[in-house]
Amino acid sequence: MGLRLKFNLVLIGVFAIGLAACAALSYRLLHDNARAEVERNARLMMEAALAIRAYTVSQIKPHLDPMLAERFLPQTVPAYAATETLNELRKNHPEYAYKEATLNPSNPRDRASDWEADLVQGFRNADEVKELTGERDTPTGRQMYIARPIRITNPACLACHDTAATAPPTLVKVYGESNGFGWKMNEIIGAQVVSVPMTLPVSNADRAFNTFMASLVGVFVFVMAVLNIMLEWLIIRPVARMSAAADRISTGDFSVPEFGDRGRDEVSVLGASFNRMRRSLETAMRMIDS
Repeated sequence: MGLRLKFNLVLIGVFAIGLAACAALSYRLLHDNARAEVERNARLMMEAALAIRAYTVSQIKPHLDPMLAERFLPQTVPAYAATETLNELRKNHPEYAYKEATLNPSNPRDRASDWEADLVQGFRNADEVKELTGERDTPTGRQMYIARPIRITNPACLACHDTAATAPPTLVKVYGESNGFGWKMNEIIGAQVVSVPMTLPVSNADRAFNTFMASLVGVFVFVMAVLNIMLEWLIIRPVARMSAAADRISTGDFSVPEFGDRGRDEVSVLGASFNRMRRSLETAMRMIDS
């Protein structure tokens, strides 16, 4: 096995170990960053919904409540305002979703689906839990969701959701007497659920990972080529010339020129030692011949 092959095998082995370590570390780091980006987007959307709710309660509802006796206006309902506003966002970004999933809603569109009902039940079973985060597969790709419980803490809510008999007639006229009633104080009746896509951030992370690994391999190939050239010119060729010269000198051919020994590296030192040995051997052979 030649020196070049040994050198390259060791170099490839070290690179393979380093590449595997870099791949594992960078893959995890990039995907953790992608997940953190998705979670930031989800929380921003949740905070936007909460801001819309607060704005509706403080600045919209007081102006529209006097009209409730003549006509029910869903715009006075914070959940309706948040849902409608974020639905406008979905016109350009349909993969994002916001829903106030309720087990017994007045508006049928707010009825919780099976997986959303499981979230609501989870909040009911663990009263101390204030938020649930997870991932789920959808027809449009993997999504992250953040859910927070909807708890009845304001007695004013029961004015519309206690019983159909005590609810505003205009509300009953719009939604009927079967849905959205029987709510109790401090009861968790639903969950605010935000869903944001993970496909794009994860694909960006995968693309960055592939680019990084390809660049790393490219740098290794370049470095390996440079090292092989240096190995050839600085070590292999000088040693091969010394070996050929030693073979000729061993047969008594002293016409081989001496090696240059101007450098300070190990090969130059070896060349100087070889030259001294050659002179000594040549002198000894002349003494024997005489």
